[in-house]
Amino acid sequence: MKFQRRVVITGLGCVTALAESADGLYEALCRGESGISTIESFDTSEFPVHFGGEIKKFDIDNYVPSREGRRMDRFTQMALASAIQAVNDSGLDFEKEDKERVGVIIGTGIGGIKEIEEQYLRLLQKGPRKVSPFCVPKLMGNAASGCVSIQYGLKGPNMCVVTACASAAHAVGEAFYNILCGRSEIVITGGSEAALTPVGLASFCALKSLSTRNDDPQHASRPFDVSRDGFVLAEGAAVLILEEYEHARKRGAKIYAEMLGYGATGDGYHITAPLEDGSGAAKAMRLALEQAQLNPDQIDYINAHGTSTELNDAAESLAIRTVFGEHAYKLSVNSTKSCLGHSLGASGAIELLVCAKTIEKGIIHPTINLETVAPECDPKMDFVPKKAKERNVRYALSNSLGFGGHNCSLIIGKV
Repeated sequence: MKFQRRVVITGLGCVTALAESADGLYEALCRGESGISTIESFDTSEFPVHFGGEIKKFDIDNYVPSREGRRMDRFTQMALASAIQAVNDSGLDFEKEDKERVGVIIGTGIGGIKEIEEQYLRLLQKGPRKVSPFCVPKLMGNAASGCVSIQYGLKGPNMCVVTACASAAHAVGEAFYNILCGRSEIVITGGSEAALTPVGLASFCALKSLSTRNDDPQHASRPFDVSRDGFVLAEGAAVLILEEYEHARKRGAKIYAEMLGYGATGDGYHITAPLEDGSGAAKAMRLALEQAQLNPDQIDYINAHGTSTELNDAAESLAIRTVFGEHAYKLSVNSTKSCLGHSLGASGAIELLVCAKTIEKGIIHPTINLETVAPECDPKMDFVPKKAKERNVRYALSNSLGFGGHNCSLIIGKV
């Protein structure tokens, strides 16, 4: 489907284990820092994993009145904080905009799991009359998009996308389409996740999906490395402002990059494992390239899903080789999760934000902890190990792959 409108990125915001701003995050990534640490928010002594990408100092009181913030689950708090950062960064004044033409689409994989856990304990210990009246508005997955729209009084499309670890990427893709087809001029979009909780951690431990390097947390997330042993569970959020190009240009907005392509497919195969041949992910990348009207050899940089699990890294590497052929050995591929861990339904937005900063600055952050590329991931590919690399990035592609067989690829480029 061809559209006449163009869509650009004009604002960035985030809350992560490394920083609470887009600039701070990008600079820390380029220095090769790790945000992984011992979990302090609950007792992990009986868990097989004691570490994660935990955000230690985030305080919603820095963004909204305390009473208002307490009525939100942590995932909504982080989404709202990221949205406020992104709106401020964009310079938008919604009092000057048609609010019916401004939408909010924010994804999450799980939603308010912290609230569910706390209220279930209260139910068991004190009975049903003591369950909070704010339980439902805090736990529902669409609470983040709802609270962001309330913050600014926005009346455009308002929705939540839930596709596991591809949630944020799909949310951005749907926001992109929303503007392309003319329904909105601006969409606040991204993802948020705060599943670093007792049930969240225990559930992924039971799946045996997580690294167990308790004696060395900062080196535990090892995408594409021969010694990888699972992903590191993390929390975080990122929000981007998508805006119709002429609208952004007329108000003199800073433009980070242009949204060019969005590909979405399903594996139709397994609830937790990707197709081993990577064909679902490969098709998503091809669809994004087709919409962007780009040839594979025009892509300079791929921010991989790169979880550090045996199956994902192998399947994604194969998918990249399948789509890009010999050019797979000329482009740069890194994994932001090597530094931050895996923030599930938020990861796609965080990684697209990193792509936008990479296009702006021309530095590709390293895949830290990558000592020896696993044979099944193809050692001939440039995974940007250990050290950042200067490279003029004209076009960048970001992959997100979710449990359930959800594949999503997004392409952005310089304006």
